Amino acid sequence: MATASPQKIDSHLYLESDMVAPEWLPLTSRIPPIGNLVAFSRRCPGKEEPNDDSAAIFHTADDGIVLAVADGVGGAPLGYKASAIVMQCLSEALAEIETCRELRPAILDGIEKANAEILDMGTGAATTVCVVEIRDRVARGYQVGDSMALIVGQRGLVKWKSTAHSPVGYAIESGMIDEQDAMHHDERHLVSNLVGSRSMHIEIGPAVPLAAKDSIVLASDGLFDNLHLEEVINLSRVGRPLHRMQSLIELADARMNASDSDTKNPGKPDDLAIVMLTP
Repeated sequence: MATASPQKIDSHLYLESDMVAPEWLPLTSRIPPIGNLVAFSRRCPGKEEPNDDSAAIFHTADDGIVLAVADGVGGAPLGYKASAIVMQCLSEALAEIETCRELRPAILDGIEKANAEILDMGTGAATTVCVVEIRDRVARGYQVGDSMALIVGQRGLVKWKSTAHSPVGYAIESGMIDEQDAMHHDERHLVSNLVGSRSMHIEIGPAVPLAAKDSIVLASDGLFDNLHLEEVINLSRVGRPLHRMQSLIELADARMNASDSDTKNPGKPDDLAIVMLTP
């Protein structure tokens, strides 16, 4: 009996990137068109060390899409290597699956393999990772840490939002604090769950059917710590694909460079990685 061979995947990895402009990847499937993909990743303004954030886009031969963002823990040794490892492990795992097989086992295997490799480094390195798979116009998210994903409808309805694995993220989810208070919380920088930890766990989101005009945003906390959730929602659903991404980048830059006297809006200089799927 013939055995299926591993499928070819189209991989776009953004590791230690310091991009000056977003990259647009027009993407079409056989039937119907999938949409447009846009990616951006760059270092914190004024930072000399490598970008700790990584991003990736994978397109399988049978039209599956996997989007991923990772944020190497700032201040930890080799955070940039940890975030790169999880992207590379995802790429290897997805390349090994057979055509028409589910993407979930490969995604889980890739994250687990990355966790083992980072632990084996023995340097204390760690990273977040947020992944969204799209297949047959159904999306599903995977989460470790506080990098986040949103699925937004054309009129601004949030169809799904990942929960940040952090004390503040859990407090928002439970209703103890709101998004506005969370932006200025003293413990917003703390993360409860990381790739590179023996206690790592992967949260798997629900299957979310996608409408033709839905948008998906994945980003590190360089975006979500600098923009209010409503701002991300509104900017990510209006305009051409590159315009949407550029609007997010410009507002994040403005907040990162704002004076400390601006107490109304958030502002925290940081590395930034964003991946979007738009109509």
